[in-house]
Order: sequence, then structure tokens, then C-alpha cells
Amino acid sequence: MTNRDILAGMDIGTSNIRVIVGESAADGSINIIGVGTSPSEGIKKGAIIDLEQTVESINRATAEAERMVGAKIDLANVGIVGSHVGLFNSRGVVAVARDDKEITEQDVERVLQAARVIALPQDREIIDVIPREFIIDDYDGIRDPVGMLGVRLEVEAMVITGSMTSLRNLLRCVNMAGYDVSNLILNSLANGEICLSRDEKELGVFLVDLGGGTTEVSLFKEGTLQDLSVLPVGGDHITNDLAVGLRTTFELAERLKVEKGVALAQMASDEKDIEIEGISGKEKRMISNADLFNFIEPRVQEIMNLSKQEMGRMGYTSMPPGGVVLTGGVSLMQGIAELAGDIFDCTVRIAQPSYLGVKSPIYSTAVGLIHYVYRSQRSGRVGKRPERRSAGFLNNLWKRFKNFIAEIWE
Repeated sequence: MTNRDILAGMDIGTSNIRVIVGESAADGSINIIGVGTSPSEGIKKGAIIDLEQTVESINRATAEAERMVGAKIDLANVGIVGSHVGLFNSRGVVAVARDDKEITEQDVERVLQAARVIALPQDREIIDVIPREFIIDDYDGIRDPVGMLGVRLEVEAMVITGSMTSLRNLLRCVNMAGYDVSNLILNSLANGEICLSRDEKELGVFLVDLGGGTTEVSLFKEGTLQDLSVLPVGGDHITNDLAVGLRTTFELAERLKVEKGVALAQMASDEKDIEIEGISGKEKRMISNADLFNFIEPRVQEIMNLSKQEMGRMGYTSMPPGGVVLTGGVSLMQGIAELAGDIFDCTVRIAQPSYLGVKSPIYSTAVGLIHYVYRSQRSGRVGKRPERRSAGFLNNLWKRFKNFIAEIWE
């Protein structure tokens, strides 16, 4: 695939693994040329619990995408669930290198590297550094300092860190499947790339990703991600409630949730026209949408209320001007936007990627990964690019050890 500008995004979720392959066009846009989906086995609440099953799921999804593209995928841009992620504010300061004091991309890279210098526990790893604003000689609010003149360049940045164990296991699974990881990107950043408008991100908006095992609540303001919270509850909990309450299998409960589930009482019919069977497969009976609703609504309300609590923790008792945007598989449920609007007391919309074949919020993360990397490449910066397998982590640990020894002898 070296003859074409190909980008592959890999969304390794709790319920499904989705691989999207895009090709950059001459006009700067991206065309989706491959889509692969596989049920996610070996992952629970965003964490890998079985390496072999996860590798098999990755292989099935990528094989499907490769058949559509007609070529082998070598590199993948992989999304990271925020459950083990930490966000830290940092500041970097450097002197402008050139004699004429013109700021170059090298100066920007140096100041971002300076922002990386923070004290981290040994079990944490820096994933990426996102600049919030640049400051040139006390003039703040600058988004792109390249080409400007100044003596001192500063940056207010957000440092994204992750659990070394979780990152290592994620890398190992992708490598065992036969693929190199080009970049590790936070799912919230990927979703924000494709789900939110520029005005929403500037004025302030909450992005709620309703996944299978987790719900991610992200706050965007002034153009960047400001805060993030991950709740250990998602669509799988709705499925579990249905399976237990209706005394049926998880497979049938999932199908009922997707095909017949509603989140609003006025959308639920009392007509018993849905046939279900018991766990043994012998006991068959008829139920209605209203019966499903009785199990679905309490759990959806719980998810929304927990999300609202996290929004309050982030400093918003009333919603920002952009309101709330929902994405993820659960957002496809009928009536969920209306229910969320009542709970959040603001405008709520469902995000949808505007691409043929992937016009569904279930693809927002994978499509967003491609867009994020493509935009970052054009602007000269990308996320963390780890070395193959766990060598990058070992090298970082060795560098930390050498720096520690050097500081002792200084």
C-alpha cells in the first residue's frame, strides 16, 4: 500500500472492533475505501482480558477491510479508551533559535518536548501532548506561531498519559495480529474530529460516547479537549438487564435492544408482537415494546444522570452553548436524544459521519482516527508513534533510569 496515501483507523471497542481504511484525495479530502467489523471478544469495559481472543477479533475485522481495499494493511492508527488515561496541564518554555527570531516548526517541536518534562509514576507513559495555546513574549492566545517573530516561545499544553500495562497489552495484540501501530490516539480526540463542528468546539460542548462497556464524557472548549471522564457503564449493561429480566440469552437480548429497543415511553407499544425464547430454547412467549422499555429506560436514565454528574464535576451545572452531542452504538436507540434532552435540559443531537457506507455513529471513532492523523500530518504533528512491540516502552524506561542517575551525579 506504499504507492497510495492510505490511512487505517482501528477502533478496538468492548462490543465490536471496527477498521476503517481511507485514501487521501488530491483536494485534501478523504475517501473511505474499506470497512471491517468484528464482534469484540477478549475485551471487557475497554480493557483487554484475553490476548488471543482479542487478536482473533482484530484479524477478522482487518481481513474484511483488506478484502474491500484489495491490499494488505501494514500500519494502523489505534484508538485508546479513556478509562486508564490521565490529563495533565503542563507548560513549556524555549528561546527562539534563529538569529532573525523567526519561529520555525523546530521551535514548536522543542517547546512541546519541553512540556513533556513532567514527573510521572513508573507505571505511566506519555501518549501525546496537545497544545492549548502558544505565548510569544507574553502575547498569549496564539494558535500557530510558525512564521511569527519573538524571543521567547511558551506553550500551555495538555499532556495525555496512559497506563503502561494497558498500552503495552494493546500494542501487543495489534502486533500479534501482524500490524504495526503508527499512532496511538485518544478516542475522545478522534470523535471530536468527526462529530463536532468548529463552532461547537470553540463555544463549548459535551461529547458523550455511548459505547458497549464504557461511556466517555468529553468537554471541548476553545477549540481543544479540556476534560475527560469515563464511566464503567454502557450498552452491555442494558443487554444484561434485558437478558436477566426476560430470562433469555445475551445474544437475543442484544438483538432485541438494537432492533426493538426504545428509550421513550410514548414510543413503546403495548401490543405483544415480539417473540422471545428462554435460555433453554424451549420456552417461547410473546412480549411488547413496553416490556422492553421497562428494562431499558432505568439503565439509560442512570447513564445520562451519571454523565450529568460528571459534567457538574467539570464545572458545568448548566450546559455550554454547544449543548450535548451523542455518539457511539447506544445513541442509535430510538428516543435517546429526546430523553437526554430532558435530563440535560439542553439541545442534544446525534453525531453521524458524512461518508457513504459509514453514515452511523458506530463508525465515528474509526473515521475520526483517520481524520485526526491526516490533519496532524498536514500540520506537521501526529500523536505518539510507538516502536514495534514493547521495545519503545523499555527504551523509555531505560532513558528515565539514565536521566535519574545523571541528576544524582549533577
